[in-house]
Amino acid sequence: MFTIGETIIDDDIAYERFACNLLECKGACCTLKGGRGAPLRDEEVAEIQNVLPFIKQYLNEDHLHVIDKYGIIEGNQGDYATTCVNDSACVFVYYESDIARCSIERAYLEGQVQWRKPISCHLFPIRVSQGFKESLYYEKITECTPGRKYGLQKNIQLYDYLEAALKRKYGNKWYSEFKNECQLRHKFFGKIL
Repeated sequence: MFTIGETIIDDDIAYERFACNLLECKGACCTLKGGRGAPLRDEEVAEIQNVLPFIKQYLNEDHLHVIDKYGIIEGNQGDYATTCVNDSACVFVYYESDIARCSIERAYLEGQVQWRKPISCHLFPIRVSQGFKESLYYEKITECTPGRKYGLQKNIQLYDYLEAALKRKYGNKWYSEFKNECQLRHKFFGKIL
């Protein structure tokens, strides 16, 4: 573990190679079984409500029905998550062929909204845990095996792959310090993957 600012970081984040491979994983992180969607910060609830009118056009009838019947979020303050369809897909998922994609991010990339998506989605497979101090850990799930293989093949560090998300969450200065620490760890400690 190491600390940047007030954030504790799991060592695995400094060493892991990773880059999503949607052709192989099919967007599995958006459709995991279990019935709980993406974790949301309290302030993100309003953001999701604001973008909803722009993203409905991308959603199929099943997802729109769930939104009408159950809403877009579940939980309580401090423990919100997106609603799921059939205890699996996030309600904001749309499918492009057989790949699950985020309708919020699509609207963002097409310039229709200014908010990209929940930070928990943008950071994945890094997760944020709240405790005495905020901490970041790498969630290594089977569904992301193609991303680990692709990252190794292309020699892409997890922290580089998630640069935009980490800068969004913590800022440029924090990211620069974080990346320097990760690179120092590689240089002096190394790790056999």
